[in-house]
Amino acid sequence: MSRIGKKPIPLPAGVKYTVQGNTIVVEGPKGKVQQVIPAGIKLETQDGHIHAVRENDSQAAIHGLTRALVFNAVEGVTKGWSKDLDIVGIGYRAELKGKDVVVFTLGYSHPIEFALPTGITATIDPKQTRVTISGIDRQKVGQVAADMRSLRKPDPYKNKGVRYSDEKLKKKVGKTGAK
Repeated sequence: MSRIGKKPIPLPAGVKYTVQGNTIVVEGPKGKVQQVIPAGIKLETQDGHIHAVRENDSQAAIHGLTRALVFNAVEGVTKGWSKDLDIVGIGYRAELKGKDVVVFTLGYSHPIEFALPTGITATIDPKQTRVTISGIDRQKVGQVAADMRSLRKPDPYKNKGVRYSDEKLKKKVGKTGAK
């Protein structure tokens, strides 16, 4: 039994959705998100909530997935999604070049220019060590954050690199000296 699939999705004022085949289009104050939903799941509106209803038990595996995808789309067009990255290391920093390019200085011999996809914005704090990625599509925000993190993954010995703000790192002990 899918417990997540049974939960109703609150539909805030100003948000409307349309289902076109196997695609749902959710429109709200922040924009419009398209999401492909698997076949066999129907969306019904009852008293201001969206309910994901499966046709039979063969769709049990994708019932919760469909509900989560629709919920993420509704949340994205009302509040938006954001991900914070911390840049740790001496001389490591990021800066905006224009509106859609982030330039990273991460200890390599050259700066790295990272072009932001459409629909994604980045803000950098004054210390140039924290990057906030935001947008209305949760999958795209997470993918951009993962791509930025992969430019210089956190080092387990010195804890330097690009990491998520809520990420806990386990520092490893280095070599011990000979006695």
